Amino acid sequence: MRKTTIGFLGCGNVGGGVFALLEGTAGQIAHRDGIEFVLKRALVRDINKARSVPIPARLLTDRPEDVLDDPQIDIVLEFLGGEQPAIDFMLRALRNGKTVVTANKVALALGWHLLQAEAQKYGGGLYYEASVCGAIPVIRALTDSLQANRIDAVMGIINGTTNYILTRMAKEGKDYAQVLFDAQRLGLAEPDPSADVDGYDAAYKLSILASLAFHAHVPVGRIYREGIGSISARDIAYGKEMGLTLKLLAVAKRNNSVVEVRVHPTFVPNEHPLASVSGAFNAVFLKGHAFGEMMFYGQGAGDAPTASAVVSDLIMAAAAPRHWHPTFANQEQASPELGFDTNWASVYFIRLSASDKPGVLSAITGCFGAHEVSIASMVQHSGIDNDRVPLVFVTHRAHEQSVMQALKDMKPEDATVESVIRVEGR
Repeated sequence: MRKTTIGFLGCGNVGGGVFALLEGTAGQIAHRDGIEFVLKRALVRDINKARSVPIPARLLTDRPEDVLDDPQIDIVLEFLGGEQPAIDFMLRALRNGKTVVTANKVALALGWHLLQAEAQKYGGGLYYEASVCGAIPVIRALTDSLQANRIDAVMGIINGTTNYILTRMAKEGKDYAQVLFDAQRLGLAEPDPSADVDGYDAAYKLSILASLAFHAHVPVGRIYREGIGSISARDIAYGKEMGLTLKLLAVAKRNNSVVEVRVHPTFVPNEHPLASVSGAFNAVFLKGHAFGEMMFYGQGAGDAPTASAVVSDLIMAAAAPRHWHPTFANQEQASPELGFDTNWASVYFIRLSASDKPGVLSAITGCFGAHEVSIASMVQHSGIDNDRVPLVFVTHRAHEQSVMQALKDMKPEDATVESVIRVEGR
């Protein structure tokens, strides 16, 4: 039986979930993997705080050095969240020759190059399956099971809060602000929800997924990001009439050495596998040159699902004869072989408020035509508000800059732009 001593950085919901899972599965892990995990220290802010999981008081400390500098601790599990002090603490643990397991997508996306360099220099491991999509083993698949493939595209619903909000809006016809308030009241959204609803959380996760999928570093700063705050119940209802379902999608595509990486509200056809992912669930849809299409689906957040991924990494780290690290140039900047396309091609759902007078429709279509934006369908909805009528256009595939310039060229007295939503999966 191999004995592995571990330490926790943080012991909140996720840390408590990991402790409970290790306690509950210790016999199974010992039998199946021949490993006994012993928690020596858990760093907390307040030793006297009441905890939902009964961790023995003798294991708690408010001194980081009790975890980071103890030579008896082999593996450090980081649950602090955020960029700092998490990155600095993990770097210190790695410099002391320890292996680090983390669920922290922010620290990994922003400090990955530093963490990997120190892990390789001092012989430790860096494991992060839980940083993206909780219990869904998509990172393991990209780095292990699918390594014989060239991954051409990644599309994911990788933020549960926004998927919950958009699902409720679609089912109940409610506006964004009302559903967001409900989500905050239920604890599904933070008091400051910007990390989720403005797309930051998904962008951090996409940086990690795209880098692994394309074997090249894709920094967060190169990802186009747009949140769901401007989405209305009317957009969702009109899309539904056209057989479309709205999601906040993380999209990454590679064409030879050129990539496009973006997070934004996206319509997908109702028959697409991602359309059926509802509530707070996550899913990642992959396209590879050998396997074709594949989707991973499951619990993307929560104490227990995240703990599941952390413990899986912990077992792998303890059993590994040598630690695996990505082979691409993992530096702060984007990998030098990559080019970034910001003028991607997509289908577009465009809702306008148009003046109800002769010649307006011709003027609108003229703006589209002048920029080679071809219209696939157009619907004029009933209802006139101040001599304005709602028009919805769905384009054929068109380039981003062409669509935006066409909309910019429209005269306000003819039409104003109410929403522009990209469509994928067609």
